[in-house]
Amino acid sequence: MLFGRRTKPAGQAESRANSTGAIEVPAGLSVAAAYSWRLLVVLGLIAVLIFLIITLKYIVIPFLVAILIGALLVPVVNFLVSKKWPRGLAVTMTLIGFLAAVSGLVVVVVTQVRLGLPALQIQSAEAYDGFREFLRSSALQLTDEDLDGYLTQIFDTVRRDSEALVSGILSVGSTAGHVLAGAVLSIFAAIFVLIDGKRIWAWTVRLFPRSSRNAVDGAGISGWLTLTTFVKVQIFVAAVDATGIGLGAFILGLFYGGFPLVIPIAVAVFLGSFIPVVGALVTGGLAIFIALVFLGPIPAVIMLGIVLLVQQLEGHILQPLVMGTAVKVHPLAVVFAVAAGSFVAGIPGALFAVPLIAVVNVMTNYIASGDWRVKGPPTISDVLSHGN
Repeated sequence: MLFGRRTKPAGQAESRANSTGAIEVPAGLSVAAAYSWRLLVVLGLIAVLIFLIITLKYIVIPFLVAILIGALLVPVVNFLVSKKWPRGLAVTMTLIGFLAAVSGLVVVVVTQVRLGLPALQIQSAEAYDGFREFLRSSALQLTDEDLDGYLTQIFDTVRRDSEALVSGILSVGSTAGHVLAGAVLSIFAAIFVLIDGKRIWAWTVRLFPRSSRNAVDGAGISGWLTLTTFVKVQIFVAAVDATGIGLGAFILGLFYGGFPLVIPIAVAVFLGSFIPVVGALVTGGLAIFIALVFLGPIPAVIMLGIVLLVQQLEGHILQPLVMGTAVKVHPLAVVFAVAAGSFVAGIPGALFAVPLIAVVNVMTNYIASGDWRVKGPPTISDVLSHGN
């Protein structure tokens, strides 16, 4: 000992040689390396899955749509079966009702648009002339020659890009074919989910080792219960958004001589609201545009306030109280999930991002809890408790 200090024994050095002469790695670096390579493996697996999903999107998207349809309709089928309906008849009537409801919405929207399209064209032309007059009398002092020159530049750009436009138009047929094929695949898969979903899942569970089957089975049931709850809650949220914006547009029209295309706007908001957080806001922009074209700037500003009010109602009341209970995902994570999903796979990615994260979150928490070792299949209360 020197001046009251002891030298560190050779065996306690941070980096030291073992009996074979090899240099031992510090414990902290060893732990960091262990976590690092495992994270790299997980990220690599996620990258491969994303690549496969993008490559097989015309198969994956119909399958995911079928899962969502199944999550919506399975409770209806089970209710009818509990009322002594034969399962085949219950599935048939449920699918017929679902297709009838979707077809009815399409017919109503198409009819309303056809009725309102001529007036929209006339009013759009008048709004365009008014906008030109505004530019002429504004501080920009643009003349008709300037405006016509800008339009000529736009048309020249369109002509220069005609090959790309033609190829895009030609691809519409292919895209329409893919949509039709995807719709057929979705309905076909949804039928099997409704008829034989339990046996399909049991077969999937048997693909795993015996020691992990209970965990996989319980996690799958937890994910399915979460998905069915998410779909029902999302329909309720979408209905509130559509009702709020559609009713607001209708009431606004009472003070300004009528608001056109209210029903198509409400349907568009309802469908757009299935993309959480941003869907209702984006589709609400259609109502703002129509208010601007038909009614003028002040009604458009009022319509903007209505859309923002409904969005605040969803974000501060419905999302935390209703959607938060079903999804158990922070709103910030929802926003980034929608953004990442849309970046990777466009509109389908934005649609499936939140339910996918919610299901994965619940399944992971269920496996990590270890309840599958001692308890039976989870219930909805178990799922909600594990989602925290």
